[in-house]
Amino acid sequence: MHLTRRTLLASSGATFALVALPARAEQAGDAKAALDAVAEDYLRAFPTDASELGIDTGARAALRSRLTDKSPAGQQAITAMLRRNVARLNGLAAADAETRLHADVVRTAYESALRGYAFGYGDVHVGGWRNSPYVVIQNVGAYIDIARLLEATHKLETPADADAYLSRLGAYAGQLDGETARLRDATAKGVIPPAFLLDKAIAQLRLARGGDPASWSLVTTLAARYPDRRARAAEVARARILPALDRQIAALVEQRARAGDVAGVHRLPDGPAYYRWALQAATTTTRDPDEIHAQGLDELKNLQSQMDALLRPLGYTDGGVGRRMRALGQDKRFLFPGDDAGRAQIIAYCESKIAAIRPKLPELFGRPVKGIVEVRRIPPAEEPGAAGAYGGAGSLDGSIPGRFWINLRDPGSIPRFTLPTLTMHEAIPGHVWQGEYAHRLPLIRTLLGFSAYQEGWALYAEQLADEVGLYADDPAGRLGYLQAQAFRAARLVVDTGLHYKRWTREQAKSWFAEATGQEPGEIESEVDRYCAWPGQACAYKIGHSEIARLRDATRARLGTRYDRRAFNDAVVQAGPVPMTVLAGVVGELG
Repeated sequence: MHLTRRTLLASSGATFALVALPARAEQAGDAKAALDAVAEDYLRAFPTDASELGIDTGARAALRSRLTDKSPAGQQAITAMLRRNVARLNGLAAADAETRLHADVVRTAYESALRGYAFGYGDVHVGGWRNSPYVVIQNVGAYIDIARLLEATHKLETPADADAYLSRLGAYAGQLDGETARLRDATAKGVIPPAFLLDKAIAQLRLARGGDPASWSLVTTLAARYPDRRARAAEVARARILPALDRQIAALVEQRARAGDVAGVHRLPDGPAYYRWALQAATTTTRDPDEIHAQGLDELKNLQSQMDALLRPLGYTDGGVGRRMRALGQDKRFLFPGDDAGRAQIIAYCESKIAAIRPKLPELFGRPVKGIVEVRRIPPAEEPGAAGAYGGAGSLDGSIPGRFWINLRDPGSIPRFTLPTLTMHEAIPGHVWQGEYAHRLPLIRTLLGFSAYQEGWALYAEQLADEVGLYADDPAGRLGYLQAQAFRAARLVVDTGLHYKRWTREQAKSWFAEATGQEPGEIESEVDRYCAWPGQACAYKIGHSEIARLRDATRARLGTRYDRRAFNDAVVQAGPVPMTVLAGVVGELG
């Protein structure tokens, strides 16, 4: 997408307004060099991102052996890096508006992260998809991230790759201890997660450290490709990682002894201010929690009206929509076996839906990407605290495919009709698809993200699939789509309920189950996720509503000149931006 000065100015008065730059101008080449330098500084702080993108080669090869420093000193170094680069960007006036916009988007992400770090606790995901007030919990921590990195992403094509893997195994132990030091600091500050989250995290960590370290997947993944490294890997696991895991478990057990059951972050130091920051970071707006809560209730009512009209012909007429959807979800016609055979069937079914949407993509996009994706099970050790699914693009060169990770802990409880829209969201034309467009941006823009844009796009992708007829002969599948949209509307209500209106966990679970008809196990996992990632759940519907609003406004403005493919291209090629900036991007159409 070519971004002009008009695009930049169109967004300059909004909530996430772009900071005015000094009058001094530099050549475009200097501006590009500055953005490149910011990207390299970022990768030194977050070296695993280079592996995720497949760019830990050549001059960056040393990054393949490293992990982020999770210690208190490491966090201070990250904040220093962010401040240094905000200053660098403040001193930059690019000769062209496109580069200038890139710089301002990066600055917005960095300044938001710095506001998060200023609270002095938790885990801040710089320009990423979630923030948490807790250093380690059921869905946050090195014990999740590093296992996934080494088993699924770290390349093992050469002996040097194997040696880098061994270096990262050792660094993993150090990362665990760095987190543990911050855990103890959090305990001293009174930043203690609720007991029900700690119970899950402790159980998962115990699962991760269980058994003979020589048989851990961290060891066997390397040994399968390089048997001569098995003994060294097993020794690192036994002598360094196992004790580090035990120290982290002990720190969490200490917190558990002092934990209560209050779910929301309002109980934490500066908790109300923390929630407003988390909500702002996730939605890229400053919308009031009461307004967001009300939007969720209104959208849920509209969606349930559409669901009611589809449920009645299927014979589901009694009770509320949520209750009827739960009954539909228990209908054996739509369920898989609850074993490995069921897991294989679910993966194959999701793959079939990817194949079904591909021929329809030319109707939606004028400049399509490849959409390289594979469907994989979330690692079993991660499943108890993980969401139902997540996805993202692979490496820049396509050698590592995009991944649609799905939680198959209990395959017998996953209704078939929920999977088509889930596949659209996580794979194509959702996260994997959008991520491939982001790969075309300057490197620092590829590395950073805004949840409202990315999750809003994924919900919009679900809508696009419906509009091109994916459910034309599948009323249950369309119910799954509407249920997923209603689920995201309900998230607005539950997230603000927990953290702003001081709902209890049980209150949130009960309301959520009644409103959406989701299975109790899934409801608990979702509510606990919002407890650990305040604000993030609101990004989905806020982002989607804004994209839909912009489309309606563009269609009204252009009339017969409106082109659906041109609009979709404009939104997806813009890459992750604050939602206010996106309004300026689509304002260029015509």
